[in-house]
Amino acid sequence: MKTVMVFGTFDLLHDGHLNFLKQAKDKGDKLIVVVGRDENIIKIKSKLPVHNENERLNNLKQIADKVILGEINDFYKVIEDNKPDVICLGYDQDSMKLENELKNRNLNIEVIRLKPYREDEFKSSIIRKNLKK
Repeated sequence: MKTVMVFGTFDLLHDGHLNFLKQAKDKGDKLIVVVGRDENIIKIKSKLPVHNENERLNNLKQIADKVILGEINDFYKVIEDNKPDVICLGYDQDSMKLENELKNRNLNIEVIRLKPYREDEFKSSIIRKNLKK
């Protein structure tokens, strides 16, 4: 059984997210979705998501085989604990740091970059901006 893992904020769940998750699911037999913690999202994006981490986690439970919250300090612990065969990244996620750290930790995991889906329309930052109008 091939396990695929993805990471994301998944705030304001939209068709771009759903397409990303479908593409990832097609790469294996089991899909694990790691939802970013509120605390880390503030550090990375300098703003709170619209929905808190538990709401975002619950929104994904019907879509994936397993949905978990990410780690606050050691982002790679969730990878070591769940041992995926494949990690799928979105078109806008950085892969170099991830690939280097996987190599440093001797984790033999394939990293696949997925294709964008109408990124000029379905991107959380665009949707968030339109909500304010």
